[in-house]
Amino acid sequence: HALHSPLMAVTNAISGTTALGGMHLLAHSNSASVSALGALATTLSTVNIVGGFIVTKKMLDMFKRPDDPPEYYHLYGIPAAGTFAFYGAGSMSGHVPEIDSAAATLSGLLCIGGIGGLSSQSTARLGAASGQAGVALGVASTIGHLHPDLATTAKIAGLMGVGGIAGKYIGDRVEPTSLPQTVAAFHSLVGIAASAAAVGDYANAPVASELDKVHLASIYLATIIGSVTCTGSLVAFGKLDGRLGSAPMAHPARDQINMGLGAATLGAGAVVMGGPEAGTGLVALGGALGTSSLLGWHMTASIGGADMPVVITVLNSYSGWALCAEGFMLDMPILTTVGALIGCSGAALTKIMCDAMNRDIVSVLLGGYGTKSSGKGEAMTFEGEVTQTNVDETCRLLMESESVIIVPGYGLAVAKGQYPLKEMVDALKAAGKKVRFGIHPVAGRMPGQLNVLLAEAGVPYDIVEELEEINDDFDETDVALVIGANDTVNSAAEDDPNSEIAGMPVLRVWKANQVIVMKRSLAAGYAGVDNPVFLKDNTDMLLGDAKDTCEKLAAGVKALS
Repeated sequence: HALHSPLMAVTNAISGTTALGGMHLLAHSNSASVSALGALATTLSTVNIVGGFIVTKKMLDMFKRPDDPPEYYHLYGIPAAGTFAFYGAGSMSGHVPEIDSAAATLSGLLCIGGIGGLSSQSTARLGAASGQAGVALGVASTIGHLHPDLATTAKIAGLMGVGGIAGKYIGDRVEPTSLPQTVAAFHSLVGIAASAAAVGDYANAPVASELDKVHLASIYLATIIGSVTCTGSLVAFGKLDGRLGSAPMAHPARDQINMGLGAATLGAGAVVMGGPEAGTGLVALGGALGTSSLLGWHMTASIGGADMPVVITVLNSYSGWALCAEGFMLDMPILTTVGALIGCSGAALTKIMCDAMNRDIVSVLLGGYGTKSSGKGEAMTFEGEVTQTNVDETCRLLMESESVIIVPGYGLAVAKGQYPLKEMVDALKAAGKKVRFGIHPVAGRMPGQLNVLLAEAGVPYDIVEELEEINDDFDETDVALVIGANDTVNSAAEDDPNSEIAGMPVLRVWKANQVIVMKRSLAAGYAGVDNPVFLKDNTDMLLGDAKDTCEKLAAGVKALS
């Protein structure tokens, strides 16, 4: 799960090939409004491309270590430059009629390699380089295929330049703590670009009523998937960034609203598929755009903050299917292939997230509560008193132990306490202690966020283990140190069949000899479920800001070494 965050960033960047749809509109536009939609799609997509690849590189660089062997991935620029030169020469010569299709096919293969490369640490940087080359070649082959005039070429270059500058500005300022909301914001740009390209393509048709059914279906699907992705992503961004409350919008008529909006969207689609005149078709397409936008907003607003990791992966998948529909619309196999790959990749990540939370995807998307195992009765009430400890006692306990497992959560990310935590880990390891990290698949607000956070501080990834790797080791562990985690270490998931998190796989920290829980306060976690681990006899609470407490622990452990 360590590379899930970089994987989502690279799929984000590659889904920015929605720019190719905008370029098509700009090259074939017959009105100012169509040109404006093409410009919007091209610019926003380029923000996604550049910003996504910069974020990917930043995250992968965090996994580098000083003693790693030197890397020469920049040398892959040589064959890439050679390929561009060969393509340019062949295209301009006019003697190789299939060279545009060949370049587009190679572009698709490179994008596939880019996503596939993110499956392991050893190939991740090669994958990022492959994805960058694939997108660049896709843009070049599209220009070669379109043969736009000089003014249009300059316009495309200018728009992509503006988008690239904006993407670099955003990408350079992204920190590990803001990764989830940044990814959500990038998803919204892909959604806008896909919808803009689809509406523009329909408006640009010489005779809209003569479009074939496949073309009409792809226009309709790209429009509604793009709009759902856009508004859903904006709501997810607001929740993750703290601009909107994390609690679900529990409207009493929630399901009826969703069904009504869904029916209206399908009804408008039926009108579009009937092949009406352009005016009627645009009204119907606009209606589908509006109702699907409201549906995306309402469905995401009805989902609680604890399910945001699943929402992020679902939106990632949606962006791929929007791209896939655009490929059918423009008859561009590269978009269809890459879009389907991104869609399936997002769906696979969604399944991993749902399994990690024991949630049903339909329940999540419809704003449901509880897990697949949750009973219908009242949740258990846990009684007892919290025992608090202090920094000095915790330092003594750590130095007297032989094995320590640290379980970080989103609280560590918010406090930016990873650097002093790394100092404390180094001091413990220097004293001969066995120290490891246990990471839950949904720790943080998106897949792999805590892995990236620890990598940023220089924590060796060979001591960072996943839930299934480390969960059986707590029985033989002296101290479990929980930092800013709550729901992912909640024993109610196993002990209370009526709990909202019943059956959710959790890290069994309570099985260690001693548990120290570092939290800012005794408040419930993101899921809003009380944690009985806090009341157990072998648990002590160490309250305070995670960064300040980690700094004090690091100093205390060093003093006792």
